[in-house]
Amino acid sequence: MRKMKGSGNYLKNQVRKNLAKAIASLFLFFLIIGGIGLWVLFTLNLNLFEAVGLVLSLVPLGAFFIYLRKYHVYGGGWEGEKQVVKLLASRLSDDYIILNDLYLSGGGGDIDHVILSPGGVFVLETKNWSGNISCNGDEWQRAGKGVFKSSPSRQVKRNVATIRNIIDSNPTLRRLGIWVQGIVVFTNNHANLHLSNSSVLIVKLSQLPNQILTNGRSERFSRNQLEEIAKEIIKQKR
Repeated sequence: MRKMKGSGNYLKNQVRKNLAKAIASLFLFFLIIGGIGLWVLFTLNLNLFEAVGLVLSLVPLGAFFIYLRKYHVYGGGWEGEKQVVKLLASRLSDDYIILNDLYLSGGGGDIDHVILSPGGVFVLETKNWSGNISCNGDEWQRAGKGVFKSSPSRQVKRNVATIRNIIDSNPTLRRLGIWVQGIVVFTNNHANLHLSNSSVLIVKLSQLPNQILTNGRSERFSRNQLEEIAKEIIKQKR
């Protein structure tokens, strides 16, 4: 499997950015507390100004926990995406191209992976969720968490529409009649899926390579054609 230059680093950048912000917030908290502590130590007095400073120190402390949570959320997503790339790289030949972590100007948000295969295009939405997860149509919920506001199946369908629109905007590629399918992939071994009337294909990570190898149209696309599709998609990156 080939990885085209131009794949994004959205999740990787978010992990690093939120970790840096968490560290900076914690440093600011200790700086404020340390400054007030030294003042009290030398003056043996805690006046209103220092008391207000103690209250204000809660702001960077709260920011630390917010950024730390985002760091773990993005980190989990990034780890799941790395698992997908590692598995597919071991199972797919160089007839396949992967584009990772795309943030496109056409909307739809971040696209985790686009797989360009001789039989068509697969758009993947990767989730590293654990626990009991149920899907009924496009409604998702996890035990103890309630209904998710963000539906993975709706997200992948929006991303499929984005990729299809990009391809169809090029007259040469549109004439190829390229088949595009969305897949929601769960990478966490501790995810227990309960599916009912799902509107998209939903698989565990171990099932993904076989889905890509066996699905698609009988008409095969050449390496050059797949590279042209990849370049057209990469051109739309933000």
